[in-house]
This record gives sequence, C-alpha cells and structure tokens, in this order.
Amino acid sequence: MSQDITTRRNIGISAHIDSGKTTLTERMLFYCQRIHAIHDVRGKDGVGATMDSMDLERERGITIQSAATHVEWLDHKVNIIDTPGHVDFTVEVERALRVLDGAVLVLCGVAGVQSQSLTVDRQMKRYDVPRIAFVNKCDRSGANPFRVSDQLREKLSHNSVMMQIPIGLEDQHQGVVDLVEMRAVIFSGDNGEIRTYGDIPAELQEQAEEYREIMLDAVSMFDDDLAELILEETDISPDAIRAAVRRATIDLHMTPVFCGSAYKNRGVQELLDAVVHYLPNPTEVVNKAIPLEGGDEAEPVVLDCDPEGPNVLLAFKLEDGRYGQLTYLRVYSGTIRRDNVVYNMRSDKKIKVGRLVRMHADEMEDITEAEAGDIIAMFGVDCHSGDTFTDGDTRVAMTSMHVPDPVISISVHPVDNKAQVNMSKALQRFTKEDPTFRVGVDKDSNETIVSGMGELHLEVYIERMKREYSAEVTTSPPQVAYRETITRATDFNYTHKKQTGGSGQYGRVIGRIEPTEEVEFVFESKVTGGNIPKEFISAVEKGFKSMMPKGRLIGAPVTGISVTLLDGNSHAVDSSDVAFQEAARGAWREVYASAKPAILEPVMKVECEGPVEFHGAIVGTLMQRRGQIAGAVESEGFARVEAEVPLGEMFGYATTLRSSTQGKANFTMEFSRYAQVPQSVTTELLEKARLEREGK
Repeated sequence: MSQDITTRRNIGISAHIDSGKTTLTERMLFYCQRIHAIHDVRGKDGVGATMDSMDLERERGITIQSAATHVEWLDHKVNIIDTPGHVDFTVEVERALRVLDGAVLVLCGVAGVQSQSLTVDRQMKRYDVPRIAFVNKCDRSGANPFRVSDQLREKLSHNSVMMQIPIGLEDQHQGVVDLVEMRAVIFSGDNGEIRTYGDIPAELQEQAEEYREIMLDAVSMFDDDLAELILEETDISPDAIRAAVRRATIDLHMTPVFCGSAYKNRGVQELLDAVVHYLPNPTEVVNKAIPLEGGDEAEPVVLDCDPEGPNVLLAFKLEDGRYGQLTYLRVYSGTIRRDNVVYNMRSDKKIKVGRLVRMHADEMEDITEAEAGDIIAMFGVDCHSGDTFTDGDTRVAMTSMHVPDPVISISVHPVDNKAQVNMSKALQRFTKEDPTFRVGVDKDSNETIVSGMGELHLEVYIERMKREYSAEVTTSPPQVAYRETITRATDFNYTHKKQTGGSGQYGRVIGRIEPTEEVEFVFESKVTGGNIPKEFISAVEKGFKSMMPKGRLIGAPVTGISVTLLDGNSHAVDSSDVAFQEAARGAWREVYASAKPAILEPVMKVECEGPVEFHGAIVGTLMQRRGQIAGAVESEGFARVEAEVPLGEMFGYATTLRSSTQGKANFTMEFSRYAQVPQSVTTELLEKARLEREGK
C-alpha cells in the first residue's frame, strides 16, 4: 500500500449557523498557502469568502452548497469540505459526512452547543465519523471554552478532553497553551501567521498542569501503554501522548477540544496540526458496500482502501457547472485514470472517464489519476447523486445516505413560454442535485408544486431559477397538506337506480361507515346469502375508495375511514360493476355530512433556542401561533423550548423569532402528527374552499 494514502486526510467542517465554519476554512486555505489574501464571509472588500463561490452565498453571508478544496500541511494532503449550517440545507451535510473520514465540529465560544450542533452531531454519529472540536470566537465577550467543553459532555455525550487552554479570553485573547508539549503559543503578524513558542505564563502554570493531568487521565483509560508510563511516573513524550489520543479519537472514545478565534487568526495552525495528528487516514476507516447479487438479505462487505484493488467510486454530489455536469467522487478502492472504463451499478451503463479534476471551491486543477482515499470530480457523466461506479466485475453498491422528507410546498407559475422552458430545465437539474428538493404536479389544478426542507430552502431555489436560468416565475403562498376525516359512525342504505332504453343500472348497498385511527382506509364485507353477488363486492370497495382522494369539505384527501358492507340487493339484468361503484359513491355522498366530517392539519415538533433573557419572548411567539409547549430547559445562559405547532402557523416564523430576540434565537422543526383543526380555522378553510369553487 502506498505511503501516500496514510498521509491523506478527508475532513469536513460542520457546525451550527454562524459558528464560523467558512471563516475557519478561509484561514486554513491562507496558512496552507492556497490563497494569498484573506476575505471575509460578509465580504466588505466585495470579494467574499473563497468557499462561498455562489453570488447568493456572498450576498446572504451563508453557505448553501458544500464546497470542496485541497490543501497540504505538514507534508499531508488534506481534502476539506465546508458544509452549510442551516437545517434547510441538511442534505449537504449528510452527503459530505457520508464520504469523509473525520470532521471538525466548530462551536461558538459564547453560545456553545446549539440546536443545529445537536443535528450535526447526530449526523456524524449516523456515519461513525471521528471528530475533533474547535471552540471558536474566544475573542468575543462572554466566551468560555471550558464551559463549551462541559456542554459537549452533557448535551452531546462526548468524552470531551481539552488539549489546549486559552491564554486570555475576550479582548485579552492572545493564544493558547499546548497541553501536550506544555508550552505557550502566541499568534502575531498581520494575519496571525507568526507562531511564537515560549514558556507558559506564570499565572496559567497551575491551571495548565491541572488540565494536562485531566487529559492524561482521560487518554490512559483507553491506552494501557500510556497508563503504565503514568504509573511509573516517567516522562511521557509528546509523540506517545499524540499516538494514544489518535487511537482514542479514531475509535470514537474521545473528542479532543481545541480553541481559538478564526476571525482574529488565532489557533488555526494548531487545529491544522491536530487534523494531521488525530484524525484518521483513509486506511483507518471501515467502509462498507452491499453486494448486488445477494438481494435484500446480502450482508455488507468491507472494502479495503487499496490503490491496487478493483475500482469502486461513489458519486456523492452533482453540480451543473459551466462545462456540463460535474460529479464529485470519493474513490474507495483502486486507481481511477483518465480514459478508464467504469460501470454505473444503478443503470448498468458503461462510461468512459473523461476529464478528472481536483476541486478548489469553484476552481479546478486537471489531474490524470486518483487513487483510493481521494476525493475528486469528473466531467461529462450522466448519473444521479448516490450512484456507485465500479470496474464492472465488482458488483457492489456503497451504502446510501439518509435523505429526510420535505416538509413544505409552494406552487410555481412561469410568467411566459420562455420561462416555462427554462423553469423545466432548472427543476430537472435541481431535483437531480438535491434529493430533498421534490417536484410534482397537482392533479386538480395542474400547477407545478415544489417541496423542500423549509422556507429558506425553497426561497434559494426560486432565486437560483431566476438568476441561473432567467426563469421568471411567480409563487403562491406555501401550501399545507390538510386531510379530512369523519368523527362519528353512521349507517348507510342507498339504492342506485337508473333506467334508460335497454338494460338499466341497479345496485343497493347497506352498511356502516366509522372513523379509524390506525389506517387510511379499511373495507370489510359481511354480506351473506348472495344478496350482492361476490363479483360486485370489489366494485363497492372500488366505489368507496374512489371518494378518498377528495373530501367534501375542502377537497382535501380523506383518511381514517372504515367501511363495513352488511347487506344489499342486486338485479339479474340491471346490476353491473359500474352500478355498484355508483351505489357506493351515492351512499358516501349521502352520509358524509351526518358522519360529522372534520379537517386535520400537520403538526410540527418545533425546537427554539436562544439566550435566557428571551425565554419569555420565544414562548410568546409560539403561543401566538397556536403552539403547545411540551418542555423548556434553561442552562448556561441559554433557553431551549420544545413545542408542537401547526405547520399552517409556521410560515414567516423565522422573521418573527429574529425580530423578537434581536436575531439571537433560532429554531428547527420536523413533522410530528396530524391533528384536528379548531372550529375558527375550519370556518376559515371552508370559506376559502367555497370561494375557490365559485372561481373568485
């Protein structure tokens, strides 16, 4: 196995919104001499951060798409993926973590572990990604990395261990004490590029010794050799400590914690050292693939990260660039070269490898080959996100990533024919790139409906349609997926009779309709004695079923209905399949009103987090939106409120919450259940449906 692979790191930078991920990546690029000037996320110089290459990202100061780059540090090759923090772009984090070997979890030194930190951490655990933590913004008022390290332990159940302590905090922050080497590191120069090593300041000596003890104790729990050295009270070399910390980190037993300020250029080089020292190389990570021949029962197989092995690659992200489709690939096994032939395991299509590139945000360098453990991109291949490519003989597929279901929909209308064509192209591309962005057509109105993970998610795609495809579209307000049901059991006795010239139509059905919570629709026949011939019973079921997609209150789908057919009558000549279907429909129309129909709405589980002083304001914003508070926790100056709120009330909530909390609170939401709407909302919905029917 080539020495090259062990000197490679594939890492992701993940965190809560505004914790400083992109700023940190920008500093890493600068110190690795990948860029020659530092630009800010909200670029005052008009340039913006290197990794935020999309205009929208620079304008809003947020990351929308994950971006990949490649740097060198301490003779190691490091692939870095900078990921978004907003829950709306969560699939970008999922796909990055799926192909990475290690991650840097960035935490704000003031806010600590926030709601999105929990989501990102859950995603890391899903893919067993070893991580190191970086407590950023130590220069800010109220920063406390010790508290953040404790929160990692309490809120995320990490075995967090401080590898450094800060030299000064807030406006006194100058550098860090390295607890492995037991020395001070001070950062100076215009961009913090000068590292000065020296003795630990006298006032910090005692604290440094205390935290070194804690660190050694924690590591020795997972390393017998180190435990022995501690017991013998011999001098322990920094290399021995690093080796032990590395093993514990890769085995997910420990999370080393580092601190600094990316914006003020302090602590970033030490973090890069830590990436090389403590995060795994591609040979130290278990990658599993599923054999395609064994069906659903096939046991996953472990792939060796061997450049001499068979070619296995995973397409984890697609981008429609200036030169056609760009496919980001992780090479798990083998060596991929230009002009090689590979096979797409999903479509079984043979593909000739054309142009191979190594990415640096939106710039690229041409390469001729890439081997196991590398992350690269390929041009001109028609495939989907999540496709596996192999040499054709190796019939395996890489395990797929988790894709959450969309929670919000809006309808989009092109303003003219040209916009219609461009909108179709845009939607085709976006759905291929982003598995959480779905497109459908409303059967009744024939409108195009797009669904996504939140208002921001859909807003960004609508804006991209206009900018990248010149598709001028108008949108209708977000639609809530209402349902209808009945609340009272009711008997039916209906005869369908139609006489025209020749044979007529005749069918009589008698039975009972009642509500059921378990399933959408249940049908049972208890007809005896042949009053309804067996061949017509399925027609009765078909008739009732055909009424489910559209209720008689607001035209929403009907759910939770149980129909029992007890008796009926037929005619030797006039009874037919169609007659009994019509009898069922007539019975439904006749009894629906007396079965006390009701409207159901989707209820979301909402989690809000913000400083304690805004606790009351947060609760107030939720109560105004018919929210039911499920629980509230206050700790370390932060309040977290959990509530159940109807989706119909959540539109525009982000703006309300920001204005009520000076922009310091944020929220996440996911679908919880369906529940009956109150009478006032029912009246409103019925009136709206009436006006729509009358075409007003």
